[in-house]
Parts: sequence; structure tokens; C-alpha cells
Amino acid sequence: MSNDCNRPQPALLLALLLFVASGVASAQVQQVYRYVDVDGKVVYSDKPPPPNAKDAQAKRVTANSIETSALSYATQQAQERYPVTLYSFACGVVCETAQGLLNKRGVPHTVIDVSAGDGADKLKKLSGGLDAPALQVGEQYASGFNEGKWQALLTDAGYPKTPPPRTTPVGKPAAAPDLSAVTQTAQPTIPPKGNYPQ
Repeated sequence: MSNDCNRPQPALLLALLLFVASGVASAQVQQVYRYVDVDGKVVYSDKPPPPNAKDAQAKRVTANSIETSALSYATQQAQERYPVTLYSFACGVVCETAQGLLNKRGVPHTVIDVSAGDGADKLKKLSGGLDAPALQVGEQYASGFNEGKWQALLTDAGYPKTPPPRTTPVGKPAAAPDLSAVTQTAQPTIPPKGNYPQ
């Protein structure tokens, strides 16, 4: 008597393998939606867009995608542990210098305008007063702009002292000079041997 009835048929085995492979592949692919909301902001979400969304697009993201960020790892870690909030208003040079310090150092931050909405209430709840500009780094804060104190708060929280180097060009690259009019080749000048240190 033959054991052929207990052996799986090749077509059935192939169908089973394809089913398992498609299940694994679909588990590694995620659906992401990109759309423009009613305020004109571009939104990426794993939830379908609302009916009033504009320019809705469905994108498939596979497990091979790599998330990148312009922020360094140290900055991301500091931001997660000690988020930075600047309480400010249109106070001129002092407030501009305060914000410039954060921007120059590459610190991601939230700006709360204490002259509008509930900004003054938030600052009063934090510091008990209305001295602005004020900097909050995690649970710590400093009222009034003091560059040394602000730099120390940011350094203690783990924010790098300098932003990461720019990887994209700022402006248009300079055009190469037109060398078509040059007819003679310049010979390099070799300095006398005695001018070099031994």
C-alpha cells in the first residue's frame, strides 16, 4: 500500500507557501495618508483623512523605510526629556536675541506669546510673575534674558552647544569660471629649498 495519500500535493504546498508569504508581506506594509487639512497644514497619519481634507493621497510604507531627522540624536534625546518653551512677546532686541540664541544653537522649541491669548496666564502659572522673555527647559525655568544662565540650562539638559553641520547647500552653487579665454598654462612657482623647515 502506498503513502501517496499522506504526502501533500505540490500545488497545495505552493498555495500554502504563497498564502504565508503574502501574510508576512502585508504585515510589514503600513498604510500612511497624506492630506491638507482645513487650516492648510499638510498632515501625515495612519488614519484615513476626514471628508473635508484636500489633496488626499494614500502611501504604502514598507518595513525597509528609515526614519530620518534633521536633529542630532543628542538633540532628540534632550528634546524628549526636557522640552524647551520660550515665553516672549514683541519686546524688541531683547526678545529677538533670546530667540536667536535658541535658533543659533539649533534647539527645537515652542514659543508662547505672553501678550496674546492665555500666554500670560501660562507664564504666571510657571513663574508666579510676568517677566519675559523667559525660558523653560523641562521643569527648570529662568525669567528675564540672561545668556549665561540660559546656555547653562540648555547644556545641563543635554542640548549640544552647536547645531549639527548643514548637509544641504544654503544657496545656489557658484558657477565655474570660464577658462576658454586662457591660452597659456601657468607654471607653479617652486619656493627655494632653504625656506622649508627641516
